[in-house]
Amino acid sequence: MRLSAMGDVAMTVPVLRAFVKQYPDVIITVISRPFFKSFFDGIPNITFFAFDEKERHKGFLGLLRLFQDLKRFDIDVFADLHNVLRSKIVRNLFALSGKKTASVDKGRAEKKALTQPENKVFEQLPTMFERHVKVFEQLGFSVDLSNPTFPEKAVLGPEILSIIGENHQKLIGIAPFAQYDSKVYPLDLMQEVIDKLALDSTYTILLFGGGKKEVEILDSLSSNKKNVINMAGKIKFQQELQLISNLDVMLSMDSGNTHIAAMLGVKVITLWGATHPYAGFSPFNQPMEHALVSNRNQFPKLPTSVYGNKKVEGYEDAMRTILPQTIVLKVKNVLLNH
Repeated sequence: MRLSAMGDVAMTVPVLRAFVKQYPDVIITVISRPFFKSFFDGIPNITFFAFDEKERHKGFLGLLRLFQDLKRFDIDVFADLHNVLRSKIVRNLFALSGKKTASVDKGRAEKKALTQPENKVFEQLPTMFERHVKVFEQLGFSVDLSNPTFPEKAVLGPEILSIIGENHQKLIGIAPFAQYDSKVYPLDLMQEVIDKLALDSTYTILLFGGGKKEVEILDSLSSNKKNVINMAGKIKFQQELQLISNLDVMLSMDSGNTHIAAMLGVKVITLWGATHPYAGFSPFNQPMEHALVSNRNQFPKLPTSVYGNKKVEGYEDAMRTILPQTIVLKVKNVLLNH
């Protein structure tokens, strides 16, 4: 399996958890970038193989080397959950060597129909989880996702507790960024959300992000509030996963953080701008009412994009139709029912 962006990789985790539970005699070798190894830690029967895209496995010759390197795992079938050029090459090498292979159908035509401005076909498409299950079905394994299991909450070490304190009653995570601006809730409105939530002293609000610019923005969002803490750049990624597993709720955009929280069994509230949950990228095991979408009566061309990378003139303020008060109420309701 060759996987790419953080969200893509995180979305495979619930399916693989279900698979190993239902097929305890099958060993899975996950092939991905070394950075993602911690996503699969603790899942039985999974071996992680680090894909070295910079040196050993770079270019076509590197992919041939990757195929050779994988021979020692005695792989019987190959599931391509990414279906891009590099994974196709490796998949074809396995096929040529007589192994059964299958690849994910990304549903490009359906997604185009969902996002086109005219003659839009506005309907729920299969989720990525359902698409992954189909790959395994093609290989002879039916996987049932209806009764998912999640890891136990991680025990937080002294380094994390020294930052967030030990007396937190409710932990709220907020990840206000996404890869594209069209998926990011306006920061002035996010400030309102944070300010309103921070009025409840039983809440500890943790802000997630990365990179110098994001750290500065998170610093300003959290300033002058004792129970709002910017976590960006303060802990290692592995510790961040441990902390996220302890959240009572995560509020995030259509982004990688959404899928990380969901794969850890955390309740997730998502905000949607140019994109929409109907494209199939809703977080795992979350009810549709946890997805707050921009107003399609005011912005009828939504969703304008599957990934948020297309800008549509006049749609810059679509997310302003999701009111801060709506978000605050949703967070509080989820916490009440937690």
